[in-house]
Amino acid sequence: MRPRSGISPSFVSEQRIRQLEQKLRAKEERIIVLETENALLHLKLAESQSMFGKSSTKKLPKSDVNCKLCCLHGSARSTVIQLYGAIQRLKQDMKNLYSSALAFSKDFQHQSKNVLYHILAAVQRLQLHNEAMETFQIKALELEHSLLDVSKRYQKEKQKRKILHNSLIELRGNIRVHCRIRPLLPFDTAPGELVLEDRHRRLSEKVVCAADDETILVKCNRPGHALINKTLQFERVYGAAETQEIVFADVSPLLTSLLDGYNVCIMAYGQTGSGKTYTMLGPQPEDNFAFSLEDEPKLGIVPRAAEEVFRLISEKPPGSHWIEVSVVEVYNNDVFDLLAKDNCGTTISVKRDIVTNKEGKSDVPLLVYEPVEDAMEFLELVQKGLQLRVKHPTFVHAHSSRSHLVVTLTITTKADLEDGFGDSSSQKLNKEHFFSSPDSVNDDKPTCPSRSSSPAQFLGESTETHKRMRTKLQLVDLAGSECVGMSGVTGAVLRETSFINRSLSALADVLGAISEHRSHIPYRNSKLTHLLQDSIGGDAKLLLVLCVSPSQKYITESLQTLGFGTRARQVQRGQAKKRNQPGPSKSK
Repeated sequence: MRPRSGISPSFVSEQRIRQLEQKLRAKEERIIVLETENALLHLKLAESQSMFGKSSTKKLPKSDVNCKLCCLHGSARSTVIQLYGAIQRLKQDMKNLYSSALAFSKDFQHQSKNVLYHILAAVQRLQLHNEAMETFQIKALELEHSLLDVSKRYQKEKQKRKILHNSLIELRGNIRVHCRIRPLLPFDTAPGELVLEDRHRRLSEKVVCAADDETILVKCNRPGHALINKTLQFERVYGAAETQEIVFADVSPLLTSLLDGYNVCIMAYGQTGSGKTYTMLGPQPEDNFAFSLEDEPKLGIVPRAAEEVFRLISEKPPGSHWIEVSVVEVYNNDVFDLLAKDNCGTTISVKRDIVTNKEGKSDVPLLVYEPVEDAMEFLELVQKGLQLRVKHPTFVHAHSSRSHLVVTLTITTKADLEDGFGDSSSQKLNKEHFFSSPDSVNDDKPTCPSRSSSPAQFLGESTETHKRMRTKLQLVDLAGSECVGMSGVTGAVLRETSFINRSLSALADVLGAISEHRSHIPYRNSKLTHLLQDSIGGDAKLLLVLCVSPSQKYITESLQTLGFGTRARQVQRGQAKKRNQPGPSKSK
């Protein structure tokens, strides 16, 4: 039982004792005063008697003497009676005071014992509580260790599951599909729209979010309809707060596969303004696009992939790898080379054709391939190509890309048949001989003005112990799908939108035909699908990065993008093929 709050009994007892002591002192002082007065009266009586004696000697009249004695005796008697009454009252007060003090002392002792009992009980409860807390802390620590152990086992099992899932994807030839949700941006609610404030709030509402790292949640909230939550599964889902570095961490293993002999294609798909170019390239200044490795946190997949590829190559024997880059855009269903040069050496955009070579692979004759030796050279060339890329502002995005950008990084590798792939470091190839055209190896074959852009292939050399292997990394920033009513485009830009949407529809048709195992795949319905034929339907490892907006304003476009990714996951193209060494080629 807890002691009563407010004034403590000890304090009340002390105050009461002080009051009783003050009364006692007052009574004692009164007794002293009365005793003093009594003594004075006795002195007066003695004086009166002496005066009476003297008067008797003078033989005063007897009547006068008797009168004075009677008066004096009466006065003294009344005074004594008063003093006696006062003394009796004081004695009674002293008894009462003593009784009160005694009763108060007993009450104080009783209350003190009661308070002490409560204090001891509280101390015992506190000790029990402390023991219970110690027991709880021990159990909590045990649970924490158990949870940590379970979390570690969960992460291990999750990693095993991811490895098995990726192995299953590779065996089936499925397309890896990741999904990235961008943050809400100012243009998600256009300032020019004449709508009510509550509609502004509804349009900017966040309806697409990451439930976990593999599940995306979409809140389908249409006026007049009940709220429906849809969940979709992908290999990886990135929330709005996840950085470029986190996104690239799941991409980098594919680059190791690139040097292991696999072709790789990474493609960003989504509506205009959903963050595709930011994911692939990084932020774009308004006046000019420039890469800076110093601004690493914001760099996209393309510059990070270049840096990682050259880092991996630096660990290989010197002279065993040769790298080239090409940059093309598909604009209005035409392919343009963005690294071509005029007679003055200025980089210009030149229209190219797409053909299918004898091996059934897509090829772009006369396409410019620039050799590069480090990531900065690669990024400088990509930057030149980006400066020529077609862009126009729309209501949705002020810097909307109007073309599909395809950056191809081709690696030619020298393989030693005796020591294994890429193990020979003692022999350096002359660059001109090392990088001769595949058709120039055999004199029986006609020469081709450009090197083939087909998937990884081996190029025979004039020796029996060495050969060359070519692998290809394609980084694709697709133009955004658009709703004409939302983007507000007209004229030539409207024509661009039509070509963009048709090419993306052709891409969906190709994936649908592959998933249904049709005998004919309509690659040639669009220059985009024809150009990416080897990556989409070939033996490349293909990663599709879906980019979506979280805003209610673009819920229709987001659902279309997620539906495209869901269908892409169902495509089974067969296991990707690694470029293992065939038998040694013989010189002719």
